[in-house]
Amino acid sequence: MPALRPSTLATCLVLLLPFAAGHVHAASQESGEQPTEAQDQATSGQDFAAVVNGWDEAGTVDADAPAAAILRAQVLLERARFSPGEIDGGWGGNTARAIEGFQQRHGLEVTGVVDAPTREKLGLDTAAPLLAYTLTAADVEGPFVDIPEDMEAKAGLDRLGYSSALEALGEKFHASPDLLRRLNPDAELEAGARWWVPNVVDVELPKGEKIVVDRSDSVVRLLDGDGTVLGQWPATMGSEHDPLPIGEWTVDAVAEDPVFYYNPDLFWDADPEHAKAEIAPGPNSPVGTVWIDLSKEHYGIHGTPEPANVGKTASHGCIRMTNWSALALARAISPGTVVVLQE
Repeated sequence: MPALRPSTLATCLVLLLPFAAGHVHAASQESGEQPTEAQDQATSGQDFAAVVNGWDEAGTVDADAPAAAILRAQVLLERARFSPGEIDGGWGGNTARAIEGFQQRHGLEVTGVVDAPTREKLGLDTAAPLLAYTLTAADVEGPFVDIPEDMEAKAGLDRLGYSSALEALGEKFHASPDLLRRLNPDAELEAGARWWVPNVVDVELPKGEKIVVDRSDSVVRLLDGDGTVLGQWPATMGSEHDPLPIGEWTVDAVAEDPVFYYNPDLFWDADPEHAKAEIAPGPNSPVGTVWIDLSKEHYGIHGTPEPANVGKTASHGCIRMTNWSALALARAISPGTVVVLQE
């Protein structure tokens, strides 16, 4: 792991607003059979047949579309590397921006909804949106830990791991724990159980030459040397108190599973009684599982313990992504990569 400046990893706490939480990471999966319409309806408790059998007959996928059609669109967008963030089967700004980015990339009219041309382009990916996955012992045995809110209490933990098997599965398959439960209402959280999950892991991302962080639409884009967008992800960036530092910077270093150096002097809203502390690594670390260190002191691109909040809350200046998105980005760039922070 590269040596990172402790002062840098001390500045990126999250300003949380009341949104639902979820969680994150990418790993291998077992491919299973495609569920039939009857199985899909029986296991989900609602009509998700369109997820596996095609688009909803109504056509356009937008805020008024059935959850099954929205879920299918989210999975296909994630597979196309235009991420809607945490996959939840619900419409929102992150999904609309992912559609817009996909449309721009492929020369389609930018409508922000899955119209017929966009549906046709997304449909070139013929992979099943849902797969049957067999839970392993590693998925369900932990160890799991209760994560305290207080920063000094966090510093007392040896590792900020997952709080539950459902949280870990959500991160593994880029999905909200609530969605996984809706798809598998009667499935046991035990080794050997079969769960329907989004087919999203092991999607390759080519090496990129430039990162563009755009505050106007709250996204991070990875570009190749010709300026072609290789991937786009929702992100939280800055706040009124800690604005995004507009300008051109570079990647100094990349670290997976970083230690977080908490310095309350650097946070306007910190508890005045707090002391400096080292927070152990883990997916529930304040900076998640990845830190991309920028040449601008105290700033970086990093993961988060709250993927449901990405693109919806404020941060202390840094660029916050889901853990799986930050990991994909980190593995597609190198120290020296140009990073443009723009309005």
